[in-house]
Amino acid sequence: MSMRTGQNDSVIIHPPGFYIVGFQTFPFISVYFIFLAFVYVVTVMFNSLVIYTITSNRSLHTPRFLAVVNLAVIDVILNTCTIPGMIKIFYFKDNFVPFNLCLVQMFVYYAFMTLESFALAVLAYDRLIAICFPLRQNSINTLRSMSCIIGLCWCFALSICVFSTCIMTRLSFCSSLNVFSYFCDYTPVYRLACNDYTLQWFAASVLSFLVLAGPFGFIVLSYIIILVSVFRMKSLDRRLKALATCVEHLIIVAAFYIPLITIFSIGFFVRNIDPDQRVLSLSLASCSPPCINPIVYSLKTKEIRTRAFAFVKRKRANHH
Repeated sequence: MSMRTGQNDSVIIHPPGFYIVGFQTFPFISVYFIFLAFVYVVTVMFNSLVIYTITSNRSLHTPRFLAVVNLAVIDVILNTCTIPGMIKIFYFKDNFVPFNLCLVQMFVYYAFMTLESFALAVLAYDRLIAICFPLRQNSINTLRSMSCIIGLCWCFALSICVFSTCIMTRLSFCSSLNVFSYFCDYTPVYRLACNDYTLQWFAASVLSFLVLAGPFGFIVLSYIIILVSVFRMKSLDRRLKALATCVEHLIIVAAFYIPLITIFSIGFFVRNIDPDQRVLSLSLASCSPPCINPIVYSLKTKEIRTRAFAFVKRKRANHH
């Protein structure tokens, strides 16, 4: 049964929903979903610990840790919108997604992937100000200014994803409803349309470049400026201390951008990439960083590490 809406004397056909049909050729894919369940539990536990540790300690209410909390919130929502759904679809063989729910999942996933990219750029900005303008850091990078930057990132990310999701309702789906991905993915869905999807293709191409290449370019430029500033320092000890504060950020930048850039580059230059391998690689690339990020920040950042351990010890003592 289709839902039909009239628009400019044409008929837009919206189906009841779509069938998600990725991972068809992997023999032991159930093992991967057990691994994803573990990834999701770690994501929620560690990010919740980071959020609680920072919000409950007034000494950590600084611009830097506000940016870390922002990343942790994004990580939890990003993996929540995909991993439970993937397990339901592929492990329990329940792969039908209603049309409106498909659009909601599409919006949430791309909004929070965009916010993840922006959040890493915000953390690069924090390191840039701290290392290159140490004497003016507290006047330039205040809680208020950091809140405004994060707020603008959220407004921009949500706005562009509302637009790109809304234009999907202008498509008609009158033949195949099988989406070859691990969720209601934007490109595989619009390619199923039986009317012109040039606008959707253009939006996907421009916005993908904007939300990945833009923040990544800013991060690279920030670290070039940071390195120039560090090598101007006369003391070797100061240089090492300055670079040490960037290690955790560089790890999570690498974990997020390198797999995505590699997959998209292979897909662009080697066009005959196996569809199942692409789906597996993309799912791993998008689900792993939210799990890795809080572990890196918990282990590498002394302020979070000491307070998190103190919190865990208190909880253990209360149980005994």
